[in-house]
Amino acid sequence: MGEIQPIDPIAFSLGGLDVRWYGIIIGTGLVLALILAIREGNRRGLNNDDFPDLMLWAIPIAIISARIYYVIFEWEYYSNHLSDIPKIWHGGIAIHGALIGSVITTYIFTKKKNISFWKMADIAAPSIILGQAIGRWGNFMNQEAHGREVSRAFLENLHLPEFIINQMYIDGVYYHPTFLYESLWNLLGFVLLLLLRKVNLRSGEIFLSYVAWYSIGRFFIEGMRTDSLMIGDLRMAQLISLGLIVFAVIAIFYRRKTSLANKRYLD
Repeated sequence: MGEIQPIDPIAFSLGGLDVRWYGIIIGTGLVLALILAIREGNRRGLNNDDFPDLMLWAIPIAIISARIYYVIFEWEYYSNHLSDIPKIWHGGIAIHGALIGSVITTYIFTKKKNISFWKMADIAAPSIILGQAIGRWGNFMNQEAHGREVSRAFLENLHLPEFIINQMYIDGVYYHPTFLYESLWNLLGFVLLLLLRKVNLRSGEIFLSYVAWYSIGRFFIEGMRTDSLMIGDLRMAQLISLGLIVFAVIAIFYRRKTSLANKRYLD
C-alpha cells in the first residue's frame, strides 16, 4: 500500500486567501437549515424575514459564545496566551457554547418580535440538527474530532468507503471516525423530528425532543473522543449532555402538568 495522502483542507485560494472546506461545509449546512426553517415558518404563519433576521444575530453570537465556552475550559493555556483568544481560525469552538448563545439570542429575538419562543424553536429544531449533521463533515476534512486509535481492519469491517478510511489515517495511526457516528446520529434525528411534525405534540416538544436526542448521542460518542474539554477527570460535554437530557424530560412533563403547553403543534 502506497503512502496515504489526506484530503487537502483548503478547497481553493483567492488572492492569497485560503478558502477551507470546513467553512464551505459549515456554510452549506447553514444555508440548507435556513431554507428548511423558512419553508416551515411560512407554513406556520411566520414572515419570510423572521428566520433570516434571527440568523443575522444568532450566527455571530453563536460563534462568539462557542469560543468563550472553549476558552473558559482551556483557561490554563489562554490565561498565558491572551492574544490567541480571538484566533478562532486556529481551532477551538464548542457546539454547546454555540447552542447556549443561539437559544438566548432566539429568546430575546422572539420577545422583541412578539413571537412564541417555543413555536420558533419547534420550527428550527430539524434545521439545527440537519446543520449539525452536515457540519461534522467539516471536522472530517480537518482530520479532527476523531476518536481513539483503531486498526485499519476495524474500519474496513464497518464497510466504510475508502476515502473515509484513508482520512482517518493521521500521523501513522487510524482513528475512530466519531465525526461520522455523530453525523449519522444527527441525520437520523432529523428524520425523527420531521416525523414528529406529523404528530400532534404539545408546544415546545419537538425542540425538547431535539435536545434529548442530540444529547443522548453526544454523551456516548463523546466517550470515544480524544479532544474532550475536561473538568478534572470528567468530560464536560458528557456532563452537559446528561444535564440536557434530564432538563428536556422534566420540561416536557412539567409543561404538561402545569398547563404551560396546552397548545399543540398542529393546532
